[in-house]
Amino acid sequence: MVHTQEELKLILENLIASWENEVVEFKRAGDDYSTDKIGKYLSALANEANLRGIERAWLVFGVDDKSRQVVGSDYRPETERLQSIKMQMAENTEPSVTFRNVHEAVFVEGRVVMFEIPAAPRGIPIAWKGHCYARAGESLVALGLDKQDEIRNQTAATDWSAQPVPSATVDHLDPQAVATARRSFTQKYANRFDKETVDGWSTSTFLDRARLTQGGAITRTALLLLGKAEAAHLLSPHPVQLTWKLQGAERAYEHFGPPFLLSSSALYQRIRNVQVRVLPDDELLPVEVSKYDQRVVLEALHNCIVHQDYARNGRVIVTEMLDKLVFENEGDFFEGKPEDYIAGEKTPSRYRNPFLAQAMAELNMIDTMGYGIHDMHMGQVKRFFPLPDYDLGKPNSVRVILYGKVVDPAYTRLLIRNTDLPLADVLALDRVQKELPVEDATVRRLRRAGMIEGRRPNLHIAAKLAEATGTRAAYIKTRRQDDAYYAKLVTDFLRQYGTATRKDMDDLLLNKISDGLTHQQKRNKVHNLLGKWKTQGLIENQGGRGNGALYALISDDE
Repeated sequence: MVHTQEELKLILENLIASWENEVVEFKRAGDDYSTDKIGKYLSALANEANLRGIERAWLVFGVDDKSRQVVGSDYRPETERLQSIKMQMAENTEPSVTFRNVHEAVFVEGRVVMFEIPAAPRGIPIAWKGHCYARAGESLVALGLDKQDEIRNQTAATDWSAQPVPSATVDHLDPQAVATARRSFTQKYANRFDKETVDGWSTSTFLDRARLTQGGAITRTALLLLGKAEAAHLLSPHPVQLTWKLQGAERAYEHFGPPFLLSSSALYQRIRNVQVRVLPDDELLPVEVSKYDQRVVLEALHNCIVHQDYARNGRVIVTEMLDKLVFENEGDFFEGKPEDYIAGEKTPSRYRNPFLAQAMAELNMIDTMGYGIHDMHMGQVKRFFPLPDYDLGKPNSVRVILYGKVVDPAYTRLLIRNTDLPLADVLALDRVQKELPVEDATVRRLRRAGMIEGRRPNLHIAAKLAEATGTRAAYIKTRRQDDAYYAKLVTDFLRQYGTATRKDMDDLLLNKISDGLTHQQKRNKVHNLLGKWKTQGLIENQGGRGNGALYALISDDE
């Protein structure tokens, strides 16, 4: 499509306003800009547009990628030479593709070249000179095998949950589940439909309006959410089942079939959700909360239901342990990574089971805006408990771990005393209490705020927090002492015994140095202290080096 100069300027303004993302790239780009690099960007941007369901991507020359200002580009100023880039792209891409168009927009600041890139065809990733590319932030990277498979599977992929079940009728649906679905739908759309209107709809009309059926045809989604337990055979060979398993000193299990709208709540009732004290008795009154929050548990369970890969013939499993729940469903994490959704700002563009997702949203079981993971984290924060963990280590499976017990009382105390902590800080502190890696910049920020102490890998909650949690003894063992404390120990020893070997010094000091250090770090600390005291004229070495060292006081003035 040919655009006017005004249209091109408006398109560029919109691209700059949203700035660089996985489907837009800005470059200053002079006349010598590499054609090979352009081909790689064509591959990467076309593939990313496909994965995001977007029609086109853009490569723009003449815009500074730091100042976000038009600076102009002299890339191929001759029109015929500029347009010849299309043929060069077509000759080296597989399958053969090229730019949809190459536009030139003229600004006061200079000329801007805008390459309009079509999305890769469904099912076919685009390669440049035999290699498929993708974007990772602002960098070009190889298109991962997972993304290649995702594109290649597009033509064969169908929405399992949307398929009609020819032999199923309304009689196969559970009347109680249908009634519950009506109430949930009415609550969701209370500002659009009054209760009398929804109740007045026929069952077939309601099911269509709630996106459970298609033109009256009973779908797999309708049987999953509303079907009678005895109708589960209609979905064979897929074992549509939720399993609760108790693991520990006592063992038990129970399977739950359709209707999932009701059986998810029935499974929740099997979980032993007692009241627990989140703090030991001390100067503050203990806080009592339920072991698990019902909304958080059902959010996790409903996420398993909507994201399950039913074609893999597996079941959703909820394992109850003494101090946590583990939710597991079949199928890889479908779009992005769990951490992308914690802040509540990312919205998924696709679902593995879009028809099921829409129906569950209509019945208020989930939202489709990506808030579920964020809400689970905030639910744990409000109860002062550890945050959920996601385990993607097992192929074709997602495991979510929900804690029902305090891991570190200092973390809990901190949340109670600081209810307005930014979620980013809570996430970092949660990683500290679980002894997981924390980014350097985050560690520095938490240190400045006085929230953490210790040295990697033994970070811990800071003194002013730990001392109020009943963990004073553990804190003292990890607290860093002043060097004067160690000097007093050494001078007292030397006054008593006259001299000390290096082994004497190690025996005296190693077990006094913070447990926040490794053994080797402790030995290095002793070595540095001895050197410091020799430089200061406090002690001298009357022997040799290493094990032959013999330390004595230079001055015995008290």
